[in-house]
Amino acid sequence: MAYYDRSSTGDTLARGLGWFSIGLGVAELMAGRSIARWMGMEDKTNLIRAYGVREITAGVGLLALGDPKPWIWGRIAGDAVDMATLAAGMEDNPRAGNARIAFGAVVAATALDIVCAQKLHQEEAAYRRQPLPDYSGRSGFPRPAEAMRGAASDAPIAEDMRTPKILQFQPSGPA
Repeated sequence: MAYYDRSSTGDTLARGLGWFSIGLGVAELMAGRSIARWMGMEDKTNLIRAYGVREITAGVGLLALGDPKPWIWGRIAGDAVDMATLAAGMEDNPRAGNARIAFGAVVAATALDIVCAQKLHQEEAAYRRQPLPDYSGRSGFPRPAEAMRGAASDAPIAEDMRTPKILQFQPSGPA
């Protein structure tokens, strides 16, 4: 079972990247055509929308599905695909400057993703180096077994505890 701490620095960064991912994904999904036109890559509109679905999925995974490490690595892989798409879209493109701006933004997001992944792995490694608590001397009982032996038979018996009073037979008087 993987370790993660919801209050750690790495997890806080992962949650922030999760919200960013959802926001970016919604923008790519809803405004894919406008984004593609701005970058001079109108033929990539549906691809940009698909990338938006990928971003939303990664964001939900980071926010809601436990261990964020696999989702951060998914973001890094997605960033690599984004950079490849943008690099290919810069050739013979009158709006290559805009595509370069988008490429730079993806590089910056990738750097944050890598920092987050490293932090999460460092925190997990530090946790694994801690010695496990030793509970071998504990029985789970509040007192030693010898002190508890016979405790139930020593208790005063006021009434029959097996059946609640309301359900017990009550004679109605002389018959």
